[in-house]
Amino acid sequence: MSEIPGDLKFQRSHEWARLEEGGRVTVGISFHAQDQLGDVVYVELPTVGDHVEQGAGCAVVESVKAASDIYAPVSGTVVAVNEALGDAPETINADPWGEGWLFALKIDDAAQLDGLLGPDDYAQAMEEDMH
Repeated sequence: MSEIPGDLKFQRSHEWARLEEGGRVTVGISFHAQDQLGDVVYVELPTVGDHVEQGAGCAVVESVKAASDIYAPVSGTVVAVNEALGDAPETINADPWGEGWLFALKIDDAAQLDGLLGPDDYAQAMEEDMH
């Protein structure tokens, strides 16, 4: 299992959120999620300008095994998408915590981040799910 960066917040559905300067939140999927999916072959991302609601499906990651909906960890307006994934979706497998990010939001309410799991709680939840 890959070391979980300490600056991330998680949903149980394996999306991570990183609060950046200026209220921007970068979103990706966890090492665990990409590991379960296998080789990622296609990514369908939201459109810049879209408004997404916390917990709502807003992207899709397809692997050789399955297609998986990606749920917004917080509500906000999409301000950037990782266009490099169009040509290299496997970046999600290689670097899920960094270059494999999916999209970024301007968050509506930063308090929503407080309701997400911290790295230790997420790791514990994954441990429980495996038993």
